[in-house]
Amino acid sequence: MDRYVAAFERADVAALTRLLTADAVLEMPPVLNWYAGRERYGRFIARVFAMRGTDWRMLPTAANGQPALAAYVRDGNAYVPHTLQVLTVDRGRISRNVVFQDRAVFAAFGLTPFPATVPVS
Repeated sequence: MDRYVAAFERADVAALTRLLTADAVLEMPPVLNWYAGRERYGRFIARVFAMRGTDWRMLPTAANGQPALAAYVRDGNAYVPHTLQVLTVDRGRISRNVVFQDRAVFAAFGLTPFPATVPVS
């Protein structure tokens, strides 16, 4: 989790994909996006960074007994909720990432805007 968070916050797609199983899946219910394999996963994440920028903060949490990450993206002078990513980890590698982009999910999990104590430079 720590390596994934560090790579995501650096927008380091190569480092992210090294943390995946060869057949890793990224899905985004209810959207029909579904990416299978390291290469496709990496291309999608690269596109996210290109569209949304590379300044992210991740907050580890849990969802249904699985490790999860609340992803916040910089928007002006603040980090705003973007996605909740629920991970399946298999032998130290991520084999599935179910991404929820509905901001209401943040409230359901008791997640708040990114703590103000984190400097935004």
